[in-house]
Order: sequence, then structure tokens, then C-alpha cells
Amino acid sequence: MRLTLSSYSLAGLLRDGRASTLTDLPRFASDLGFSGFEVVASSDDALKLAEPLKQACSASSLTVTTVCVGSDFLANDVATQANALRKAVDACAILGAPVLRHDATQGWPRDSRSIRNFTRALPRLAEGYRAVTEYAAGLGVKTTVENHGFFCQDSDRIEALIDAVDHPNFGALVDIGNFLCADEDPVHAVSRLAPLAAHVHAKDFHVKRGGANPGLGWFRTRGGNWLRGAIAGHGELDIPRLLGILKRAGYDGWVTVEFEGIEDCLLGAGESRKNLESMIDALD
Repeated sequence: MRLTLSSYSLAGLLRDGRASTLTDLPRFASDLGFSGFEVVASSDDALKLAEPLKQACSASSLTVTTVCVGSDFLANDVATQANALRKAVDACAILGAPVLRHDATQGWPRDSRSIRNFTRALPRLAEGYRAVTEYAAGLGVKTTVENHGFFCQDSDRIEALIDAVDHPNFGALVDIGNFLCADEDPVHAVSRLAPLAAHVHAKDFHVKRGGANPGLGWFRTRGGNWLRGAIAGHGELDIPRLLGILKRAGYDGWVTVEFEGIEDCLLGAGESRKNLESMIDALD
């Protein structure tokens, strides 16, 4: 397994002016010791910036590993949304990124998190993902769904969506931490999805069970617990065990570091890399 850094982890540099645009971020990733870079942007921006990002990553000796964009097959017409996502696929092809992650939906506004509504939405979501992955297959880009956003977060929902799409070019982007947002045990969830993993996100969380909002940086899970982003290895996830599950299932690809804690982003991303490298080196 090799570590790549999400541009999302460096968003603090754009907020405080240390970086001006997305194309400034690869050199920071390289300076932190990463060999890969993950682009998080809109489909339009990913395509517009593909050439300059390719040049910036090449200048910093970085491999572009992944592109992550938003989408919503329930809020938008399926064919229209799938067509818009072809821009993200084209961006992957320009960048040489083998994996695209795009969202499914934020869900219907009313009772959007229920399994009943997910079951109702599943055929429409599968239609949209299948249209995108069929196009992407022709360009050598694998498409994925990530476990996030509450509506498509649980491992059983991700597995059901992959089964419904039923295409060899479509798989899971397994975020080992995001299962906690839906109050699902990460060990159970990763064990379930590891055979379907096409890419992996690694993050860590501090966790508080119930109670009032603890303050800065904390957000609520679906079940009313509280999470705060942590430097990998500082939180409550058993990351070595989770990476071991993935390795034993045959995953040996890139692992994206996602840091979203309250520490400075360069400190958080850099320390996360060091800790994750040690964990990976120690795997059996």
C-alpha cells in the first residue's frame, strides 16, 4: 500500500491564503513526503484544471491517484447528471487517475436516511452509476461509490448499490473512518466491503458517545454521537486492524490520507502520513 494525499486535507491552505488555487497544493503534498495526490473538485473544475494540475503534479513528482466529485441522482435528472459526470471521467483520463469517486445523492429531504427510502431510490442510483461507469470503462477509469453522506454510508447499502449496478468497472471507495458517521462498527463494515475495494481513504476520529455538542470541530453522527477529526493514530479507530483486513482481502493499492482535524492541516497531514506509513510497514 502507498499513501496519497487528498487536496481536501489541505483546504486550510486555501482558506488562510498560504495557497491561492488547487494547482498550488501538489507541491505541499510533495514537501510532506507523499508520492500521490487526490483531486477533490467539482466536475467542471476538475476538467478545467486537469492540464495545469497534471503539470503541477508532474513538477512535484506526484502520481494523480484519484478524482473525487459531487453528484446527486435524486435531485437531478439521471441522464443529465450522468452526462455532467463524464467531464470528471475525462479529467481522470487527462490526469492519468485510474479511479473516480462520485457521490450518489444526499437523499430525499424528508426521512432521507431511512432504509425504506434507500430501497426506493436504489434502481435510480444504480441506473446513474451504471451509465457513468460504462463510459469510464472505455477510458480505463474505474468508478466508485464512497461510504459517506448518511444516505449511502452503511456497508450494507454500499454493497447493495454495487450489486445493483452489477458492472465489473464499478466498486467501492472504502473510507475506514466514515462508517462511524452512521454509527456502524468499522471492523464489521470494512470486513464486508474489503473484497469490493477499488480505493481506500484513511482517516481517524475522536469520539464522544451522546451528550451535548463538545464544541469546536465536533459534528453529530446519525445516531447522536459526536466525532472530531484526528491525526491518524491519535483517535479511536483501530487503523492497523482495518488496514490488515484490507490487505488480507487482497487490497494493495493507494490509500488516501484524509485529515479533517482542528490542528494545522500541514501538521495533521504530515503526522498522519508518518503514522500510517509505520502501520503499513508493520502489517503481516
